Amino acid sequence: MSDLTNLPTCNENGDVHVVVEAPRGSLVKLKFEPLLRTWVFQRALPLGVAYPYDWGFIPSTTAADGDPLDAMVLSDVATWPGVVIETSPIGAVSMVQRDGKGEAEIRNDRIILVPRRDRRYEDVRDISKRMREELEQFFVTAIEMTGKSVKIEGWKSAKAAQRAIRKASGRYERGAGRR
Repeated sequence: MSDLTNLPTCNENGDVHVVVEAPRGSLVKLKFEPLLRTWVFQRALPLGVAYPYDWGFIPSTTAADGDPLDAMVLSDVATWPGVVIETSPIGAVSMVQRDGKGEAEIRNDRIILVPRRDRRYEDVRDISKRMREELEQFFVTAIEMTGKSVKIEGWKSAKAAQRAIRKASGRYERGAGRR
């Protein structure tokens, strides 16, 4: 298996690639480890908590925390670790976290996307207020028992999410994304 973190950020149409680490319904956080070229167990989620949607990263990007940009793909179906989904960003949740050791806060935003090849999502351009609240609660709860703390700062638009991807990759071409 190759280093999935170095795949192209987008395809030729400007659709954003997301590499799935923990699929919808997973009770554990898996993380792709480039040196081992496989997934490693990072931690179990708190009891009663499961990933509501496929969770992963946008390849060939670097976020403020030094990892690839975090991504959640809203879809009714679960895939599998290593699956690459062609997606369109529809927003981002702005977050900062602190590791509990007194270190400074670090930005750790999550990009929210929809699959391009699933026609059920072709008209989805935004996230409802209720969905935003539930996703915020998931992100807070999933981190709660790790010794880290998280603060939700708000939501960004699809255009802001596209700008964040461009900034983190340098490869996401201006104007690419949702057609």
